[in-house]
Amino acid sequence: MSHPFKEIKKNFGFGFMRLPMDGDKVNTEETCKMVDCFMQNGFNYFDTAHGYLQGLSEKAIKTCLSDRYPRESFVLTTKLSNTLFSKTEDIRPLFETQLADCGVDYFDFYLMHAQDKGIFERYKKLHAYETALEFLKEGKIKHFGISFHDKAEVLEQILTEYPQIEVVQIQLNYVDYEDPAVDSRRVYEVCQKYGKPVIIMEPVKGGRLANLPQAATDVFDRIRTGSNASYALRFAAGFEDVFMTLSGMSNLSMVEDNVSFMREFKPLNEEEQLAVKQVCAILKQQGVIPCTACRYCTDGCPKQILIPDLFACLNAKKTYKDWNSDYYYSIHTKDHGHPGDCIGCGKCEAACPQHLEIRALLKQVSAEFDKRELDIED
Repeated sequence: MSHPFKEIKKNFGFGFMRLPMDGDKVNTEETCKMVDCFMQNGFNYFDTAHGYLQGLSEKAIKTCLSDRYPRESFVLTTKLSNTLFSKTEDIRPLFETQLADCGVDYFDFYLMHAQDKGIFERYKKLHAYETALEFLKEGKIKHFGISFHDKAEVLEQILTEYPQIEVVQIQLNYVDYEDPAVDSRRVYEVCQKYGKPVIIMEPVKGGRLANLPQAATDVFDRIRTGSNASYALRFAAGFEDVFMTLSGMSNLSMVEDNVSFMREFKPLNEEEQLAVKQVCAILKQQGVIPCTACRYCTDGCPKQILIPDLFACLNAKKTYKDWNSDYYYSIHTKDHGHPGDCIGCGKCEAACPQHLEIRALLKQVSAEFDKRELDIED
């Protein structure tokens, strides 16, 4: 797609959300190698947010990118997140902190983060959009947009009320495209209707579409033209009005794989599209929890339950039916809350972009694993 953002070299972006970690610190040595590989292959778009990695992501941008490359050589996006301000007067100091943490004096894109109906109403009440548009007039941001997690009708309302929005970041992948819970297709069509260029997040669904069950991998093995991740990224990037597709990469090999097929991008051919449909059907039969491990749910959990990790254990149990799931469940609950510790406060569900019924799902996790632990102890 043609778009007005001339500073962007290619249609693939580096999401600083799932960086390699050494305990509770970012592995900056590995991240620098990843950034170098990404830049050397002609890509220059980076996406972050103040809350990613418990506040470490923007600082990693400074250490691994802006301290090492000229500012004009890369495109940087960050976001105004709902949990980080309580009144209008908080927004500007937060923004200045973001600039400092990233080591830059302007952002190329500034997005109102994770907009849904409730969050949008709060942003309106606190004049968040108007404050961000002041940054635009001051030259501290070049482009203004939103990231979005709700139904198409809500997006249409936002775009109608704020025509100044230049870009919309949406979740889209081959599993979610026709899923009524995520509403990807209809949301994408609203972007088209209003002429808004699209940024894609979660094209690999938090890694789930790279690490497929064997039955799904077998489908791709019959045509094997690339990695599992390649089909997911190329599916998302192939839509007409998509100008940027993000990947939250966690190691150098992921970067090397992704740039190998995005460097000279080609949409999926007919055979590959058919394989994707077959894989999608297999995944929907698995009955797994569609968690993308964004970890928004864990930040405010009063019982410190590692919700995405426990969901991953249950998904693995359903998919692979081996003892590893029980082992990792014990690891994830050793120094953190058990699913049975949930007090039902609902903070996790309010924060979940996938609109999962987390409290009910935690009961499923507990029924599977805590019962098994009791069986072992008996």
